Amino acid sequence: MAYYDLAVSAFTTLFVTVDPPGLAPLFLGVTHGMTRQQRRLVAVRGVLTAFCILVLFALCGAKILQTVGISMGAFRIAGGLMLFTIAFEMIFELRQQRRSRSADAAITKEHLHHIAVFPIAIPFIAGPGALSATVLIAGTMEGVAGKLQLIGVIAAVMALVVAALYMAHKVDKVLGVSGRLLLNRLLGVLLAALSIQFIIDGIRSAFGF
Repeated sequence: MAYYDLAVSAFTTLFVTVDPPGLAPLFLGVTHGMTRQQRRLVAVRGVLTAFCILVLFALCGAKILQTVGISMGAFRIAGGLMLFTIAFEMIFELRQQRRSRSADAAITKEHLHHIAVFPIAIPFIAGPGALSATVLIAGTMEGVAGKLQLIGVIAAVMALVVAALYMAHKVDKVLGVSGRLLLNRLLGVLLAALSIQFIIDGIRSAFGF
């Protein structure tokens, strides 16, 4: 597959998994009572933290798997199943409910100065699905050029996350309840198809098809 096709596939997978538009209403809930400047500071810190975590998994995820004796084929199958679960939650509007419960818990248990790391960076942005997707994508984009391209893709998705969080009020108002539900379901269907492809690739790699 050409580098351009790999980059498009990587961007689509990571964008759908992170779901920047879906983060906007959750961000508003978590930062309730903050000024616009405080919200922007929290958004930037949270996204930078998530970026560093995703880049770490992009560069070292395969080595971590090798250390614990997990083949890339097996991880692709497991990661594909995890992404399919996320897609199922998105289609049937279960993911947003789970994220909302995490946000509510964070408001009562964590000080506002720490929410950039939890829950915004982890698990809202760099959650299990995004981490798994990053490691899976890294397995298809080999070499220095591939890794640099993947880091560029991660940076592009994080830039969209920053934009979504900066314009959280406007995004939430424009989409509305119906718009969010429709977008969530459409992205869920797309992620389901991508997750099945990961599973197929994993089976081929594991069994040498």
